[in-house]
Amino acid sequence: MTVPLSGIPLADHAAVYAALDRAGFTDVWSSEVAGTDAFTPLALAAAWQPRLRLGTAITPVFTRGPGLLAMSAAALAEAAPGRFALGIGASSPVLVRDWNAVRFDEPFKRTRDVLRFLRAALRGETVDEVYDTFTVRRFTLERPPAVPPPVLVAALRPGMLRLAAAEADGVILNWLAAEDVPTALAELGERRPGFEVAARIFVCPTEDAEHARALGRRLITGYLTVPAYAAFHRWLGRTQLDPMWEKWAAGDRRGAAAAVPDEVVDALVLHGTPEDCAAQVRRYAEHGVDVPVLAVLPTPELAAGGAAALSALLPRLGPPTGAQGS
Repeated sequence: MTVPLSGIPLADHAAVYAALDRAGFTDVWSSEVAGTDAFTPLALAAAWQPRLRLGTAITPVFTRGPGLLAMSAAALAEAAPGRFALGIGASSPVLVRDWNAVRFDEPFKRTRDVLRFLRAALRGETVDEVYDTFTVRRFTLERPPAVPPPVLVAALRPGMLRLAAAEADGVILNWLAAEDVPTALAELGERRPGFEVAARIFVCPTEDAEHARALGRRLITGYLTVPAYAAFHRWLGRTQLDPMWEKWAAGDRRGAAAAVPDEVVDALVLHGTPEDCAAQVRRYAEHGVDVPVLAVLPTPELAAGGAAALSALLPRLGPPTGAQGS
């Protein structure tokens, strides 16, 4: 499950983490956009629910210096030995440049360089290296984790997918349909033992299809007009979005949202009863995703029922007994 859950204060998430554990969820994964940072919700989970695995999906490679990123990851790996995974990625120009005042230059090289730095630093090595995108002089973690966390790379298109396959411990996919998964995984080639495929999956557990599709259109228009995601879906062959991209480029934001067809919304934003959503999530696993990470979107039922509705929802949305799910 993606955490923290919207509308619930962080201080109240002890009950959320306990409910997720009872419902059969194995992992909690954070994100980092403009809400919480990636590490604080996971630090709370490490203290409050010692059985859950923790992951960042993702921590941007531009917004922290390499040493600070290594320290944050090492601290969480020390707090939750053997159950933390660090997901990193390039993020986007808006988040990096516009919101954090950092230049968004050469995202592939920056991701590769941070990955190589982290692999060495988290092993406790002294890093004294000139990389293509930065230089580190004699950095050594004072508290290297006894169990270095696996490092996963967020990837969309072939170059980053191949980087993940060659040098990371796993890959994180995002904003794709279950049927798109084989196309992405084909770029990985033969996977090494232990290599993980995680995917964030947007879920709107409601039978109000009009609500789910309206919300889905807003999200798709906001995300898939970002150049990297637009290129990703063009690579996947999603020509149904051409009218959306054309209207967005012309400055017609409302027209762009209206141009997103139902079939695209239904493929990328799962909706229906919680049981229907869980069945749709399992299709991702059938196509090769090891760790399906749900991101629950707001619904009329959750708005009306509050914490009680959420508590009733989680067991219905969770994995079947004995199955892996996040």
